[in-house]
Amino acid sequence: MGSSALILLVILGIAFAVGGILISRLIAKSSSNIVKGEPYECGIPTTGTSWIQFNVGYYLFALIFLIFDVELVFMYPWAVAVKKIGMPGLIEIIIFMFILFMGLLYAWKKGALKWM
Repeated sequence: MGSSALILLVILGIAFAVGGILISRLIAKSSSNIVKGEPYECGIPTTGTSWIQFNVGYYLFALIFLIFDVELVFMYPWAVAVKKIGMPGLIEIIIFMFILFMGLLYAWKKGALKWM
């Protein structure tokens, strides 16, 4: 059950993905028209080009959200196992939260939290 099982799993995974795509291309009806190629904007017809430049502030908000979202993902297992890991675990989570807090202060000082 060593590497042969892993190789078989990879081959079957690739075959399953490619097979699904091929079967959908054979069975599904396909039509091409101009409307299908347009970007959807809540039913409002688009005017001009759809390639516009967004303000970098939106991306900064998203990245800051991800940082604190990941923080919560790591804090939940810690909270479940806090009795088992004891004082070293408490010190480690305090250091972890301090590093994230310093990142939040840095983002705040740089103005990344100001909404337009």
